Amino acid sequence: MEHPLKVFNSLSRKKEDFIPINPPFAGMYVCGPTVYGDPHLGHARPAITFDIVFRYLQHLGYKVRYIRNITDVGHLENDADEGEDKIAKKALLEQLEPMEVAQYYTNRYHKYMDMLNVLNPSIEPHASGHIPEQIELVQTLLEKGMAYESEGSVYFDVEKYNKTNQYGILSGRNIEEMYSNTRELDGQSDKRNSFDFAIWKNATPSHIMRWKSPWGDGFPGWHLECSAMGAKYLGETFDIHGGGMDLLFPHHESEIAQSVAANGKPPVKYWLHNNMITINGQKMGKSLGNFITLEEFINGSHKLLEQAYSPMTIRFFILQAHYRGTVDFSNQALQASGKAYERLMKAFARLDAIVPAEVSDFNVADLEKDCYDAMNDDFNTPMVIARLFDAVKFINAVADKQTTMSESQKLGLQKIQKNFVQEILGVKPEVQIDSSDSSLGNDLMKLIIELRLKMRQEKNFAMSDFIRDELKKAGIELKDTKEGTDWSKTN
Repeated sequence: MEHPLKVFNSLSRKKEDFIPINPPFAGMYVCGPTVYGDPHLGHARPAITFDIVFRYLQHLGYKVRYIRNITDVGHLENDADEGEDKIAKKALLEQLEPMEVAQYYTNRYHKYMDMLNVLNPSIEPHASGHIPEQIELVQTLLEKGMAYESEGSVYFDVEKYNKTNQYGILSGRNIEEMYSNTRELDGQSDKRNSFDFAIWKNATPSHIMRWKSPWGDGFPGWHLECSAMGAKYLGETFDIHGGGMDLLFPHHESEIAQSVAANGKPPVKYWLHNNMITINGQKMGKSLGNFITLEEFINGSHKLLEQAYSPMTIRFFILQAHYRGTVDFSNQALQASGKAYERLMKAFARLDAIVPAEVSDFNVADLEKDCYDAMNDDFNTPMVIARLFDAVKFINAVADKQTTMSESQKLGLQKIQKNFVQEILGVKPEVQIDSSDSSLGNDLMKLIIELRLKMRQEKNFAMSDFIRDELKKAGIELKDTKEGTDWSKTN
C-alpha cells in the first residue's frame, strides 16, 4: 500500500518519497511539553502540526502508533546541564511536591489540547516513569565507551563519537565550530569538553527529584528520555520524529548521537520540525511582555489582545500557514482568520439545505484531487484551505440562486467536508447561539454576563473565570467577542 506522500526531512533537507511499511504501519514520536507552566502558543503549534500528520496518515490507511512524551524531570534551566530543574523550582516556589506541579500542568495541557481538537496520542509516556530504561541506556553507552563518569554524573563523549559518526548531522553544525564557539564554563569542569552533554546528573543535596543509580543518587539528562522511550515503544528505528525547530539542536542532535552509539543505527527515518511563533513580529518571551497563554487567548484577558479568540480560530489560523513557516500572531491576523473560519463553516452548513438541480461546470473531482495533492506535498494545509474556499464560493453561489448544483456534486462536496474539513484538518463548528430560549432565560443570562464583565473590569479574573467555568458545567458556553459576550447551550 503506497501513497504519493512526500515530506520534508530535516535530516536530508529535501522532500523525499515516504516509503510505507507493508502492512502499512507508521511509528511517530513527538516531543511533548515540559509541564511546569500554563500551556501557551508554543505548545499549540507543534500539537496541531503533528495532529495533522497523525490524522492524515490514519486517513490514508496507516495504523499509526503516535507517542507524545511528557517531560517531568531532567529539563534544567536554559536547556543546559547546570541550573535548577524547572519543575523542582516551581515546586519549591509553590510549596508543592514536584509531581503535584507536573500533574497539575499536564491536566491543564490536556484541557487546552481538547479545546483545540487535538487528538490524544496512542501512548503518552512520562520521563519520570521510565527511569529504569534511561539508566539501562546510560549503562549501554558506558559499556560501549561512548560515555564517561565524572563526580557522580555521566556525560556523552561527543568528540569520541564524532571520530566514527557525525555529531551535527541534523543541525548542520560541526565539531570544529563548537570548539571555536564554546569555552569552559563554571560548573562544567567535570566534563572533558564543554559540548559534552549529561546523560545522568549527580543530584546535589538540595535537589528534590532524584533516583538511585550505579553512579549515586541523581536524575536523567533531558536528552536521554526521548531515546529511551522512543526505542521502548517504537523500536530502535522508527518512521517519524517531530518537534519544534528550537529542539533541533541540541535536543534532537543529541538524541541521534545517543541512539546511534547505543544501537549502531539511525533512530529515525524522517525528522519533521515546525517553525517558531512570533507575536507582532517579535519572538514570544515573558521579558518582552508578549507571552500569552492559551487561556488568555481564549478569555481575552491579556493586555495585547483586543478580544477573546475561540480555540477553533486559533487552530484555523495555525493551519493557514505551512508548518515549516513562521507564524506571526497579531490581532488583525487572528480577526481575519476568525472571519475566514466562520465563512467556511457557514458555507458548508448551507450545503445541507441545497436542493440538487442540474449539473454545473464546477469540477468537484478536481478539487478533491487538488486537496489530496496538497496534503501529499509535505502536509500543505494552506493550499488545502485555499481550495476549500473555492468550494465555499460555489456553495454560496448555489445557495444564492446564482448557479445550480447536481446531486453528485453535492455528495462530492459533502465527502470533501467530512474528509478534509472535519477529519484531516480537524476543524469543527463553534456552538451556535440557541435563539429559542425563553425571555426569562435571556434576561438572567444578560444579568450574569454583565456581572462577569464587571468582574473583568475590576481585574477580578478569578471570579470571572469561575462564572464562566460554572456556566460551562451547567451546559452554557460563553464566547467573548469585540462586540460583547454571546452565550449558547452546549447540550
